[in-house]
Amino acid sequence: MNVFLESLGCARNQVDSETMLARLRSAGVEITDDPSTADTIVVNTCAFIQAATDEAIDTILTLARYKETGRCRRLIVAGCLPERYREPIVEALPEVDLFLGTGAYDRIVAAVRGGLAAGNCLLPDPESVDARLPAERIPLAAHSAYLKVAEGCSRHCTYCIIPKLRGRQHSRPLATLLEEARGLIAGGAREITLVAQESTAYGRDLAPPVDLAALLHPLAELDRSVWIRVMYGHPASISAETIAALADHDNLCPYLDIPIQHAAAGVLKRMGRGYQEQDLLTLFDRVRRQVPDVALRTTVLVGFPGETDADFQQLKAFVERVGFDHLGVFAYSDGEDLPAHRLDHHVGRRVAQSRLDELVALQRDISARNLTRYLGRTLDVLIETREADGYWTGRTLYQAPEVDGVTFVRPPPDAVGLAVGARVPVRIVEAMDYDLTAEVS
Repeated sequence: MNVFLESLGCARNQVDSETMLARLRSAGVEITDDPSTADTIVVNTCAFIQAATDEAIDTILTLARYKETGRCRRLIVAGCLPERYREPIVEALPEVDLFLGTGAYDRIVAAVRGGLAAGNCLLPDPESVDARLPAERIPLAAHSAYLKVAEGCSRHCTYCIIPKLRGRQHSRPLATLLEEARGLIAGGAREITLVAQESTAYGRDLAPPVDLAALLHPLAELDRSVWIRVMYGHPASISAETIAALADHDNLCPYLDIPIQHAAAGVLKRMGRGYQEQDLLTLFDRVRRQVPDVALRTTVLVGFPGETDADFQQLKAFVERVGFDHLGVFAYSDGEDLPAHRLDHHVGRRVAQSRLDELVALQRDISARNLTRYLGRTLDVLIETREADGYWTGRTLYQAPEVDGVTFVRPPPDAVGLAVGARVPVRIVEAMDYDLTAEVS
């Protein structure tokens, strides 16, 4: 039996997909990268915002055609789409044979083998997933792997559906994570990126509670040549110990991803974020003083209900003042199951898009200015692909996978030492809007 799996959405979803693939392989199921040859097709979905829901449905309908043109006899949809829309989705998508919610990944082998009744939507409590067991994985990229340190979220941001989809935060035990990290390193990982809905709150729900720093220190010591990167922090849960840990280890990337969402007090209050602009300024100043070479990434949300032009101008001024190295901008995506849906003064799509475009243009200039600080420096680059023109692409310590710019490495006279997964020293010779160009040192 052959299975094709399509993984959509965030890095956390990717970890779930890799875990399902490993379970299937351990059960003797063959994995194929060609859906036309698959007996069963699995789509692991995202439904965080409307665009993700639309992408999931389009992908499902596209792959469903292989039931007519290929070998596919069973189409399974897993993840956030069935968890958010629940039983009514069975009627809405008759092309699908079985739906598995976010707490049903352990049923994937039975689902593929036909051991679960067709037409069902299985929705066990997401908090029932056993976080104590190391996840056997088939990383989609062996040289760069994600390590999910916690599941769910205990906050109640009014624009976010994650607590409904994934339950309250439940951190994975430290020993479990270290064992999983050892396996990833043994499999060739040269970079491990820590992910969770709120990675900087890791361990606070354990008994006894611990800080993220308690995980960072032993992770860094597993292999000093492996980069460790932290994504998806929250301004209110970044501890002094975590910041100090980043400064203590050369292989803990001087990089911090701290989504702020906004800077205007009224918007932050309606979002339920629990901090104000001055708190953010104090935090970023402290991080930059303790980790002087740090690259800061954030995401912001424009067009939130009640956001005035003055609020938006305050956000723009804040972005300019902090000068983030990397910035993601999103327009608010409404949904009837969101608390924010019930707020007054919703912002029109055109206005939200205009504000998004303004911020993107501003950040382009900030990014181009910030990248010039790397000119002439020799940095290690983790090689990821080779382009048709002979250039190699990779990333420095200051560039996260998938969401940031890349470093283009000019092909040397001989390509000795250059290969996907290799880490090579290069000299930065050009800074563009978001990317760098380098020559092998």
